[in-house]
Amino acid sequence: MDSRRFQIFSGNASLELGAKIASHYGCELGKLDISVFSDGERQPRIGQSIRGDEVFLVQSTYAPADNIMELLLMIDAAKRSSANSINVVIPYFGYARQDRKDRPRVSIGAKLMANLLTAAGANRVITMDLHAGQIQGFFDIPLDNLDASAVFIPYFEALQLDNLTIASPDMGGTVRARMYAKHLKANLVLVDKHRERANEVASMQLIGEVTDRNVIIVDDIVDTAGTLTKAADYILKCGAKSVRAAITHPLLSGPAVERIENSTLVELVTTDTIPLRGAESPKIKVLSIASIFAKALSKIFYQESVSSLFLT
Repeated sequence: MDSRRFQIFSGNASLELGAKIASHYGCELGKLDISVFSDGERQPRIGQSIRGDEVFLVQSTYAPADNIMELLLMIDAAKRSSANSINVVIPYFGYARQDRKDRPRVSIGAKLMANLLTAAGANRVITMDLHAGQIQGFFDIPLDNLDASAVFIPYFEALQLDNLTIASPDMGGTVRARMYAKHLKANLVLVDKHRERANEVASMQLIGEVTDRNVIIVDDIVDTAGTLTKAADYILKCGAKSVRAAITHPLLSGPAVERIENSTLVELVTTDTIPLRGAESPKIKVLSIASIFAKALSKIFYQESVSSLFLT
């Protein structure tokens, strides 16, 4: 007889999303108290027995770094509490943009994050729309990279836009954009960008035709929104009828919201992998991915295939 119990806990960075995931699964969040010392040091304490249980810890690792440290301490607390298995749910995997050594003497932050999570005691990682697929190979433990298209595609289908075109903002996003184009029966174009430094685009070139078409830019991260809004302006200048964006992770730092509000974008559709934290705007539409994670957690607990959750 299987005596394992299923328990979900959430760190401070993802409390609202963690509660939604638990609700979709049909349970409540487990008791987790996170003490904060006067100097900012954190100490998580699990408030109930998890001995022999299947534990899921929910925490996105966006800035500041306290969120990453808090997650590592949560993993350590679960390990020292004799959990049967520690499954780390990271809706937004921070430092994923540092996935390779593209210049001399730089860190590969994504690999370091993988090492830290494994060293802390994680047995599995569940995340969504990794910035680079090769990050899965940085882990020596199972990793499930879920796909936000499961909420985006039904939303855009309901809009019933004619002459639809999907735009990839760079070469790296072509596979993702092609999948959206396939399911939405749309054309595909590429915005070729040349960057001189992070968050700054020097030039753009459109590969494909957008005249009199409704365009959706598909990407994984929106940070300062400078590149996104410039791409939208450029696509509209090239003759598009309208431009929307579907971006999984709304970092929305600095002037991002102001740029979106003043841009030619009709709307930015995103998810709740990261809370907006006061970055609300009439142009920003948030779709919850809690049900997708709840289904994935259930399949993992019952040792079923997770592949049925992916669009192909």
